[in-house]
Amino acid sequence: HDVIIPLVAVATPSLYVKDPLKVFELDFEANLPIVRSCVKYSKRLIFPSTSEVYGMSDDPTFDVDKTNLVLGPIHKQRWIYSCSKQLMDRIIYAYGIKYNLDYTIFRPFNWFGTGLDNILEPKEGASRVITQFLGNIVRGDDLILVDGGGQKRAFTYITDGIDALIRIIENKKRITSGKIYNIGNPDNDFSISELAKIMLRLSKGFPQFPNTSRLIKVRSEKYYGQGYEDVKNRVPNIDNIIKDLGWKPTISLEAGLKQTIQFYSKYLLEAKKLTVN
Repeated sequence: HDVIIPLVAVATPSLYVKDPLKVFELDFEANLPIVRSCVKYSKRLIFPSTSEVYGMSDDPTFDVDKTNLVLGPIHKQRWIYSCSKQLMDRIIYAYGIKYNLDYTIFRPFNWFGTGLDNILEPKEGASRVITQFLGNIVRGDDLILVDGGGQKRAFTYITDGIDALIRIIENKKRITSGKIYNIGNPDNDFSISELAKIMLRLSKGFPQFPNTSRLIKVRSEKYYGQGYEDVKNRVPNIDNIIKDLGWKPTISLEAGLKQTIQFYSKYLLEAKKLTVN
């Protein structure tokens, strides 16, 4: 049975505010024909949603079946991404009910790891905070804590995330059909400020890094622009994926960061050798 996984999307918070129409056009409008084609040709659809669909819910952990999806007012354009993804989730669910679309929706929670981005390019306002911080550390730039960095996220190492995704694709006994899963690590719940301090500590001792980065606090309006709003906590409930697939994340934040920093330190050494030669 053919499996379709549409991976194209704008997932850059600065663009949610600067160009919300582009976000909607790509994240929703470009994906809708793919979903409809899966219905028409009876293809299995595995769709990447987002942890952002839960918005500003006050639940201590986000449950796919019970947590209300809470978004801010219209002038907070930051929520166009969450809203576009949520609407796609609802449409996929509806096609499953009415036309028996074989689908699984998964919601990644702050995946990070080696090889995800080019850290040599500045990515202020990009989606992955660990990429931003590591790139800044490499260049000796300061680490920006938006609104003080008190926001907490549950970080998930890439190998854990891919392991869960492979099990969803395998779909033994069709157990994942018609389901929605959070893919995240509830044990890796850290504030952005805590993350920055851990990364600065781990990066010391690498001669490739200048080790001149400091922590700087910036208001979100200045960093992202008007119309931005953030979430204080974002922790996944993963009970259903544990039950269905026997999957549990195993990599701690610090262990994952060590692997990531070591990978990019070697990458930088090789890049310098190529430049010299």
